[in-house]
Amino acid sequence: MDWFFYIALAVLASSANIFVDNYVSDCYFKGREATAQKGFYPLPFLIIGIIFLFAGGINFSNIPIHLYTLFIFSGIGSAVAGIFYYKALEVSDSTDFGIFAQLSPIFYLILGWLFLDQTINIYQSIALLIIIIAPILIIMTTKKRSRHLRIKAVLYTMLDSLIAALCSVIFVKGDADASEINFISEMGLTFIGIGIGNAIIMLLMPKWRKRYKNVVKSSRKKLYYPLSSAFILNVVHKFTRNLALVLAPSVALASAIMSSAKPIVIFFLGLLFTLLWPRFGREKLNKKAILVHLVATVLVVIGICLIQSA
Repeated sequence: MDWFFYIALAVLASSANIFVDNYVSDCYFKGREATAQKGFYPLPFLIIGIIFLFAGGINFSNIPIHLYTLFIFSGIGSAVAGIFYYKALEVSDSTDFGIFAQLSPIFYLILGWLFLDQTINIYQSIALLIIIIAPILIIMTTKKRSRHLRIKAVLYTMLDSLIAALCSVIFVKGDADASEINFISEMGLTFIGIGIGNAIIMLLMPKWRKRYKNVVKSSRKKLYYPLSSAFILNVVHKFTRNLALVLAPSVALASAIMSSAKPIVIFFLGLLFTLLWPRFGREKLNKKAILVHLVATVLVVIGICLIQSA
C-alpha cells in the first residue's frame, strides 16, 4: 500500500527534524526562548505554499470559502502547536521527546471518533493505557531534582500532539469534503496557513522577535543553515504525513503506525549521532538511560500494535 511508503518518509523526516530543532535550541538559543526560531518560518512557508497552489492549479472561484479557509486554519493551528513543541525541546532531549510524542495516537483515536465517525473498541482502550505508561516510566526513573522538567516536557508535548492531531483531523475532514481541490493545492493552503500563523505569533511576541534577531546576528547568520534544513524536513514530514492520513483506512491506524516506528528511529538515530557527531546527537548513553528508553519504546510499540490489530 502506498500510504506505508509515505509513513516511512514522514517518520524519517520527522525524526531527523527533531534532532535539527533540538540542536538549534541548545547550541544557538542555549535552551532560552527557543520558540523565537519561529521567526524564520513565515516567509519560507508562504513561498512554498504559493508554489504548491500554482502547481495544483487551484481555482478559487469554484470553491466555497469555508473549504479553503479550513485548510488555512489547519496550518495556523500547526504553527500554534509548534510553540509547545519548542517549549518541550527546551526541557528535554530528542529521545525523550520521541517517547512523549507517542501519546499522539490517543488524540487521533479520540478525535477520529468525534469528528470522522471512527470507532474505539476494547483493545484500543487497553492500548491507550499501555502507551500512557511509557512517559510515566521515564518521569519516575528521573532524579527528583530533574523530575519537574520531565513533567513540563510531557505537558508541552501533550499540548503539541493534541493541537497537531486536531489540525490533521481538520485536514482529513476537509479533504473528504473538498472534491474540487486536489491534494497539492490543499497542502499549499495549509503551508500558507502555517506561514500566516507563525507571522501572527511573532507579531504578538516582540521579545521572541528580538531574541531571534539577536541570535541571527551573534551567529553571523550561520543560524540560517540548520533552520533551512529544518524547514525542508518539516515540509517533507507534513506533506507525507497528511498524504498518509488521507490514504489510510483511518487516521488512528496511520498515526499508530507512524508512532510505533518513530521512537525506534529516534532512539537509534540518537545513538548514531551521539557516537559519530556528539555535538549534534548529545543523547545520554549510560546503561540506565538506554534501558529505560528501550522499555518505554517496547511498551509504546506493544500498545500501538494493539491499535493496529483492533
